[in-house]
This record gives sequence, structure tokens and C-alpha cells, in this order.
Amino acid sequence: MTATNLPAGDSAPSPNQPPATQKTSLAKVAAASSIGTTIEWYDFFIYGTAAALVFPTLFFPDQNPATATLSSFATFAVAFFARPVGAAVFGHFGDRIGRKRTLVWTLMIMGVATVFIGLLPGYDTGAFGAFENGIGLLAPTLLVACRFFQGFAVGGEWAGATLLTAEYAPKGKRGLMGMWPQLGVAFAFFLSSGTFLLFSLIAGDGADVNSPFMQYGWRIPFLLSAVLVLIGLWIRISVEETPVFKQDRARAATETAPRTLPFADAIRFQWKEILIAGGALTSLFSLFYMGTSFLTNYATKNLEHPRPFVLGMGMLAALIFGAAIAVSAIYSDRIGRKKVIGTSVALAVVWTLFVFPILDTGSPIAFAVVLFVTLIIFGIAYGPAGALLPELFQARYRYTGAGLGYNLAGILGGALPPLAAAAMVAAGNTLGVGIMLSLLSVMSMLCVWLMTESSKNEIHADAEITEDRVLATEVP
Repeated sequence: MTATNLPAGDSAPSPNQPPATQKTSLAKVAAASSIGTTIEWYDFFIYGTAAALVFPTLFFPDQNPATATLSSFATFAVAFFARPVGAAVFGHFGDRIGRKRTLVWTLMIMGVATVFIGLLPGYDTGAFGAFENGIGLLAPTLLVACRFFQGFAVGGEWAGATLLTAEYAPKGKRGLMGMWPQLGVAFAFFLSSGTFLLFSLIAGDGADVNSPFMQYGWRIPFLLSAVLVLIGLWIRISVEETPVFKQDRARAATETAPRTLPFADAIRFQWKEILIAGGALTSLFSLFYMGTSFLTNYATKNLEHPRPFVLGMGMLAALIFGAAIAVSAIYSDRIGRKKVIGTSVALAVVWTLFVFPILDTGSPIAFAVVLFVTLIIFGIAYGPAGALLPELFQARYRYTGAGLGYNLAGILGGALPPLAAAAMVAAGNTLGVGIMLSLLSVMSMLCVWLMTESSKNEIHADAEITEDRVLATEVP
């Protein structure tokens, strides 16, 4: 393959690039994927934290506490149904115009939606003195709209970030490289808990609608997102398109027949992989969203633990969660993705049955143990997932396929279980929550058993490009 075969503006990989440049290139790719997902998920998680601590009071004040909590988590769930839409739309553009350009758009959309949430007046009270009497039903309506765009952006974010690392990764190191976008989730959980803790301490811990925290303290983490987005855009723009995508575009230019839509191809040729991947990752999603947003609400409202304690434990749990991601991702390069994810799912089948009996002892230590163990089990599966999904799909529709599989798991494990759990807790049926989570993990175990090991799969678009040439691609 020569430089003349490449699209305009792209350069051919040079096999003589010095080792120092190779290392720098991979480091920049890792930074771009990790920082980007950190910002995206920071925006996503501060909504989850606010849905647990603020939105029931601010946007649903005319409902009883249990119903308000259910309504708040219903707005949280909206994003999960928007994510497959985002996966299909951004997957199309990611497979057609490039991973890098698409990731810039996902970051911008997420940032704008998040800042708007921070400016929304409440049902009865306004923002920063504006709309003094609130805007009534329009408040939760606008909240749902902003939440939809958050989910729409995240639907296209994760697949692109993991493809960025997987398509640059050295042979036998895709788990290691795929770890970086996954770590962004742990960083984001730490930041979201930390910012809410800081402004909760500054503005006070009052849960009344007229308290400083409810009036303005909760808004500041949302508004700070604008600064983080600018940093993320600067980093992502500095990274060049992946060698695998360049090669796939060069090959497409030589084909006589026009290619069909990436979405159609992914559904037509690899629908089984989409379903199996979605089912296999359902358990980890249910663990994570139950272990973060839902437990934050349960600990503060039902167990009456102080908000600063719950948020502080969230920060500590994020560090432990990040360590679990790193270890499992690296280890999956040695023994395979299937074994590592299967271990997590098997642990989840048993652990989820004990979560609420332990929590309901009311001990702060019990809450901390449940949070830590839940996120460790989740991290064991989440680490290898960054390499797993890109390995399952062909290059020409890899962005679309990986995004659909991931976001299908988000609906099954992240949208429906918190809603069902909120309803069960309101009815006093906490045992039912544990049984539901365990059954979801059983389903995931079946899908993992059906899954083929992917760590040895070749992900390059064409055998003509060698591993050395992939690593030699310079990222300015």
C-alpha cells in the first residue's frame, strides 16, 4: 500500500519511525481516550448524583418522597434509551468520517447539555434568582430533554474512545491500551463525588428546597463541565485518526460497489455478537449504576447516612474501582477476556443476594463494604470490556457494532434495574432487588459462555498492514 492510496490529508505509516516516537504516540492516544471519557462520564455521573440527592426535591416537589425518587430515576433512565440512538448515529459517522471527528462532536454535545442542566430553574424555585417562582411542569420537561442529549452523546462516546486505543494497540497489548478509556469512568466517579462533596460542605448539607445547596450548590459541578470540555477538545483535536480507519478508507476507495450503511451491515452480519455482548455486559451495568447512583440515594434517604459520608465513600470507592479495572484489563491479555469477565459475573450472581441484607443493618461500615465490593466486581468485568467489543467486529462497521452491543447492555442493566429497584424499595421489598440483580447476572453468565474468546482476533482492516507499521504511525 502506498501513500497515493490514502485519503487526502493522511500520510502513509512509516516503518522506520524511532522507538521514542512510538511510545509518545501511544501515550497521547491513551491520554486522549482517558481524558475524553473522564469528562463525558463526569457529566453523566453528576446527573446521577443529583438525581439521587437533589432532583426529587427540586423538580418533583408535589410528590411523596418515594414517588419523587422514582420520577427522578425515570429521568436518569431516559439517557439509556437515548444511547442506542446515539450509538447508531455516531457509529455511522465514526465508521464513515473517522473516530476522531466523531469523538469531538460527542464531547461538545455532552458539554452543552450538562451546562444547560446547571442553569435550569426548578419546579417552584428559580436558578440564581431568575424565575423566582419556578417554571412548573416545564422544569422536569427540560430536564428530560437535556438528559436525552446526554445519553445521545454518551452512546457515541464509549465505542469511539475504545476504538481509538484498540486500533493503535501493539500486538498482545489491547487489554492494556483498552484500560485507559475504562479508567476514565473511575476518574469521573471520583470527580463527580468530590465536587458534590466540596460544594455540599461549602453550601451546607441542608435537604430543604431553600437551602444554599439546593438553590445553587448542586449547580456548580454542572457549570464547571464547560471548562473540562474545552480541555478535552484541545486534547482530542491533537490526536490523528487511527491507522486502521485510514486503511479501511483507502480500501473503500478502491471498491467498485458502494458500501451499505454501517448500521445495516452490523445488524445483518454480526447481530449475534451484538446480542451476546449486550447480554454479557448487562451484569456489570446493573452493578455499577446500582452501586453508584442508586446506593447514593438509598444510603442518604433510607439509611439516613450523612451526605458528606456517602460522597466521601464514593471517592474512595472510585480509587478501588480504578485499581480493579487496571488489574483485570492487563490480566485479560494473558488469560483472555472471556475468563476474566466470567469471573466477575460468577461473583455477581452470589454477591447481589447479600447486598441489601448487609446494607439494612444500618451500619456505615456495612454501606462502605457493599459499595467497595460491588464496584470491585464491576471493575473486574469492565477492564477487559474496552478491548473485547472492538475485537468482536469488522473494521468497516466496528464503531457501530461496538456501540450497539455496549448500549444494549446499558438499557438492560443500567436503565431498567434502578427503576425496578426504586419501586421495590418503595414497597419494602429489598430482597426482590437482590434477586433481580442475581438473575441478570445469571443471564450474563449464559452469554459469556456463548461468547468466543476474542483476545487473539486480528482487528486490522487489511493483512497488508503489519503490526510494526501500526505502531510506527506518528501522532502529532
